[in-house]
Formats: sequence, C-alpha cells, structure tokens
Amino acid sequence: MGTRDRIVDAANRLFYEQGFEPTSFATIAEAVGISRGNFYYHFKTKDDILDAVIESRLASTREMLAEWADGSADPRERVRRFVEIVIVNRADIENYGCPVGTLTNELAKLDHPSRAHAVGVFALFRTWLREQFEELGFDAESDELAMRVLAFSQGVATLSNAFHDGDFVDREVDRVNLWLTEVLASRTPADSAV
Repeated sequence: MGTRDRIVDAANRLFYEQGFEPTSFATIAEAVGISRGNFYYHFKTKDDILDAVIESRLASTREMLAEWADGSADPRERVRRFVEIVIVNRADIENYGCPVGTLTNELAKLDHPSRAHAVGVFALFRTWLREQFEELGFDAESDELAMRVLAFSQGVATLSNAFHDGDFVDREVDRVNLWLTEVLASRTPADSAV
C-alpha cells in the first residue's frame, strides 16, 4: 500500500473513531508514521482528505455489494446480508456508531459542502436494496421498502452505540428478519419472479 493510500486508510479510521472535525493533520500523519511535509505532498487540505475518504468508502461499498450479489442468486438472502451488517460490525458500531451515519450527521452540523458526497454511500445502499425488492416483484413499493431497511439499520446502529446492548441488536435483527419473511410471503408466485 502506497503512502497516499495509507493516509486515506488512517484518515478513514480516525474520522470514524474521533470525528472529522477533531481529527488533525498531525494526528493522521502520526498514525501513518510520516512527516507533515510528506503528508502535505499528498493532500493540501483536510477537505482533500475527506473527499478521498468518501471516495474510498464509496468504492468499498460498491465492492461489498458486488460480493453480496455474487455470493447469492437470491435477493432475499442479499437483503438479509444487509440487515445483519449491524451484527457483523457490532463492536465498531457499539463504540462509534454507523460510519456512514456519523459522518453525514457531523458534516450536516458543520454545513460542510462534502455532506452530499458522503450521502452517496446511503444512496448506494438505497439503490441496491431497491433493486433487490424490484427483483422480488415489489415494483412501486421497492423504494419504500429499501428506505425502511435503511431506517432500521440506522436506528439500530444509533441505539447500539448509545446503550452497548448486543442482545437488543440481536432481537432487532431477528425482528426485521421476521418482518422481511412476512413481507416476502405476501408476494404470490404470480407476483414475484423468485
């Protein structure tokens, strides 16, 4: 991994764990083990680093969604993979919240121009989830269902971070999986391609 990629990787983690605003050039440079001069060679401003971090998050999200699509031909299973992300990432979520939600919230509070770019990760999830529900034959309801699943993940991440209650997370994932089963059962074979 080159120096620029190491800077982006460290900044991504620090923005998540400490927040964008409190994370300084010096903190990132120290985490990477480089001088500030070397740091400035790669990034002139903190906003340049933020843009690179958001692009990195977008790329890794696209990669993850592609892996999920390749890993299962069944859109029901792919949606469940998304639902269970709060369990897979439980430790980080309990400690720091959702990486997407915390960054977009912070940038909104700062009225930062990169907020819309950061929301792009949510947009990727929304589009991908909508496509899964469309594949299941929900058509007009697909976007509403996608937003409901996104709202679930954000709500659980927020409360998991607030209360550090793993049992709550497990119960909520079970509850949403039950809801998904009921929603999917409402589709008759004639209604659905699956």
